[in-house]
Amino acid sequence: MRSVVMAAVVAVGVGGCSQASAPDAGKSEAGPETSATPAAGPQVTESAFGQLPDGRAVKKYTLDNGKGMTASILSYGGIIQSLDVPDRNGKVDDVVLGYDTLEGYLHDQATANTNFGALIGRYGNRIARGRFSLDGKAYQIPPNNNGNALHGGPEGFATKLWEATPGTDGTASVALHYRSTDGEMGFPGNLDVTVVYTLEADGLKLDYKATTDKPTVLNLTSHAYFNLAGAGAASVLDHTVQINAANYTATDAELIPTGKLAPVEGTPLDFRTPTAIGVRIHDDSIDLKHAEPKQGGYDFNWVLDAPGADTPAVVVSEPTSGRVMTVSTTEPGMQLYTSNFIDRIDGGKGGKTYLHWSALALEAQHFPDSPNQSGFPSTRLDPGQTYTQTTAYRFSVAK
Repeated sequence: MRSVVMAAVVAVGVGGCSQASAPDAGKSEAGPETSATPAAGPQVTESAFGQLPDGRAVKKYTLDNGKGMTASILSYGGIIQSLDVPDRNGKVDDVVLGYDTLEGYLHDQATANTNFGALIGRYGNRIARGRFSLDGKAYQIPPNNNGNALHGGPEGFATKLWEATPGTDGTASVALHYRSTDGEMGFPGNLDVTVVYTLEADGLKLDYKATTDKPTVLNLTSHAYFNLAGAGAASVLDHTVQINAANYTATDAELIPTGKLAPVEGTPLDFRTPTAIGVRIHDDSIDLKHAEPKQGGYDFNWVLDAPGADTPAVVVSEPTSGRVMTVSTTEPGMQLYTSNFIDRIDGGKGGKTYLHWSALALEAQHFPDSPNQSGFPSTRLDPGQTYTQTTAYRFSVAK
């Protein structure tokens, strides 16, 4: 039986992965907000967020639910640039890592390549050696992670400028659209992707849709890095996590699935009851050492017991602020990544420094390397079909 969270919470009424190569950075300059007045109700404001090296303008869309919560979304990379959430005392803080300027994100892509807050595609997580076959035809994605393809290759969706359309229906929302052309990063088919970000009364919801004109594979996710004590807080080791999953996809030393669904029972990956991340992260476990050889870490895909748009998949709580984040998704898997490959990043938002284990990512997804694993849920998308996904990050506070 899937376990449930026992900690008492009260609604506040508001509103993986390792490094890969990336393109060069360029200049940017953040522009002024079009409105700094607190919203009387849900609204969207647009502001400039610099220019790409080729001169194309990047926009920031600030969603305000009118109830004390805001989120900023960039047209570049579909990045969740900020997410401001009240704590148990009503103090609002930004709970996602990132940068104040476009230049910060471009420099990151050329160096640390964290994918802070970005939309990931065409294929989130890893494809072994970047190779797969469809209908007898072989395809090659440029390897960018220990000889494997990670997050769609070196120029995945996180590096693209998306077409943005703010919501006009009275909701705090923005729709981002991108057309990935046939052969981009080696993937077949012209793929049209739309992701709608909606800041609801209690959190941020992402609705994905995609269609193709040729058979292809697709695995979309968002790579937001959360610290519920506030972006720039030293560590997430005290964050308590519950993952409603009895199994995970076992991997080899390169974090490529073996094809086996392994039980979490008796392992450091057992989060069926709320457990602080730091309790077992140093255990003498071959899995943890595969994810982070020096000190141990998490970078694995859990097989969710009961995926669903309104079913809690993961619940995260932070003791000092009292913030609680509940993640639900229609996807069959969830990657927990504990920012193992961040050693030290200076120049974060507000001049903050991001350290090792200073955030966790929760990536709703199909399983890694599914195109090469016949026993996994299929990631194939054919003409005439529509890919859909709904993932939501909802917030409350502990009593």
